[in-house]
Amino acid sequence: MKKLLLVTILLALISVFPIKTIAAVDIHIGFPLPPPIPFPAPPEVIVIPETYVYVVPDTDANFFFWNGWWWRLWQGRWYRSHYYYDRGWAYYDRVPSFYFDVDPGWRRYYREHRWYGHPWNYERIPYRRLEQNWKSWHDNRHWERRGTWGVQGYQPPPQRHREELRHQRQLEYQQRPEVQEHQQQRQQQQRQPQVQKPQGQPQSQPQVKQPQQHQPQVQQPQQQHSQPRGQQHQGESQHSRSQGKPEGGDEEHRK
Repeated sequence: MKKLLLVTILLALISVFPIKTIAAVDIHIGFPLPPPIPFPAPPEVIVIPETYVYVVPDTDANFFFWNGWWWRLWQGRWYRSHYYYDRGWAYYDRVPSFYFDVDPGWRRYYREHRWYGHPWNYERIPYRRLEQNWKSWHDNRHWERRGTWGVQGYQPPPQRHREELRHQRQLEYQQRPEVQEHQQQRQQQQRQPQVQKPQGQPQSQPQVKQPQQHQPQVQQPQQQHSQPRGQQHQGESQHSRSQGKPEGGDEEHRK
């Protein structure tokens, strides 16, 4: 049914817009962008143990940095930006894969300076340093070599246990009211796709059909096949003689 609906929409667009403007038509799902956070300066970040996910700890907003992108979770929706934390945001229609590796209680562990009961001597990283080094840190396994992310005496759990934790966090994430509300909004908008009007193209005005003016039909007189004038008089004379009338009867009558 979805394929049939898309084909129907496509055919309708072709019939309405010229072929050159079809490339400018976009079918998309739009959501509002999150409000900006007025940081006085580029924020410092910390790295979450057992990951290469960096978080902004000094705000209640959910800001992450991972794999060269800034990520933000707002009202159950995800946004990302390649630029600074404060511009270039765009809606992201999935949950980024790193998120279920992040322990939901990281803020409390940050305030207590403890990670799963172990002292956590985290390092505050300036934004510029993060921007310049995040890729080399990932490729060189920098944080494992720095004493397991600054957590003293901590041994990461085995892979199987980490996978179980990921699955449990995913289920808990799906149960959040704001996430469920967002999923319902997506489903509703997918059933009713919005068609963006092509930019730079004037809106077509409806054509008003001009009433047809009925011209009166003039009946053309039928052409009579007239005889030559000489033959016509001759025929009239013969007819007068046959009726017993003189040829000059008309002139006498006029006198």
